[in-house]
Amino acid sequence: MSMPSALITGITGQDGLYLAELLLEKGYDVHGLIRGQNNPRRELVEKVVPDVRLHNGDLTDLSSLMRAMRDSQPDEVYNLGAISFVAYSWENAFVTSDVTGMGVLNMLEAVRLHAGDDPSSIRFYQASSSEMFGKVQQVPQSESTLLWPRSPYGVSKVYGHYMTINYRESYGMHASSGILFNHESPRRGPEFVTRKISQAVARIHLGQQDSMALGNLDAQRDWGYAGDYVEAMWRMLQQDEADDYVIATGETHSIRDFLDLAFAHVGIDDWTKHVTQDPRFMRPAEVELLIGDASKARDQLGWAPTVSFPELVAMMVDSDIAAVKAGW
Repeated sequence: MSMPSALITGITGQDGLYLAELLLEKGYDVHGLIRGQNNPRRELVEKVVPDVRLHNGDLTDLSSLMRAMRDSQPDEVYNLGAISFVAYSWENAFVTSDVTGMGVLNMLEAVRLHAGDDPSSIRFYQASSSEMFGKVQQVPQSESTLLWPRSPYGVSKVYGHYMTINYRESYGMHASSGILFNHESPRRGPEFVTRKISQAVARIHLGQQDSMALGNLDAQRDWGYAGDYVEAMWRMLQQDEADDYVIATGETHSIRDFLDLAFAHVGIDDWTKHVTQDPRFMRPAEVELLIGDASKARDQLGWAPTVSFPELVAMMVDSDIAAVKAGW
């Protein structure tokens, strides 16, 4: 049998890199969609996963997605591409809606058209988000919890989520959504609060800076390890029937908890003199408490997280200490 083929959008992000590594280990022929000839992260992808074949394309351009489908001939498509920084979505709501929302429709349409008379022949994964729950109506949040997004990013993800369900129900596509709660790693972008903290703690530990400015320290999130979460994505597309799944640890922690662990890891018990709060980093509409119920994924996919919250924080701090020492 020939090896299965997979196309990953958003391959330059942390999830895309971990997923590409996972699929290559499983013997897939892996293809990645990358935006722009001079994408600054192309070199990183080529270094981390050199066996991935890259295709130029843009989620806002259906014709480029059709070309990528033709050239990669995928059995599975993982749509991870999005403008995923929530704070940015208020500053650029239209662009976020176009890429993170309409981009899902473009990708679904490209898959449907390429599949032709057999819409279920290509399995599709949509990266939905816990930010869709926003003003939470139920604790913990499950697949049936009412969605109440509180940011342009969350609204865009809701659009993509329901469009995925619509294509599944309208065309019989094997289209699944993973409602992933916050997942972090040393590969997380430096604009995200967890990586902002781990980088700052590393530099403070090494004497290269004194403090950092953050927003709401009391926001609570369900944080897991990105490497665990891409395993769940793959498992969804191995099911006979497409469906939607919450992927989460079932534990919630505050920004303060993250700070406690990160600073304690480098021997600093009182971090208050190193952290200030800056109104610029406060959200216009805050999502206060996110905690996921992943029992469906556990029961139907056999999935469970393997990295604990303290292990995740230590991993990120250690990685950034090594990076600072290496001059990265």
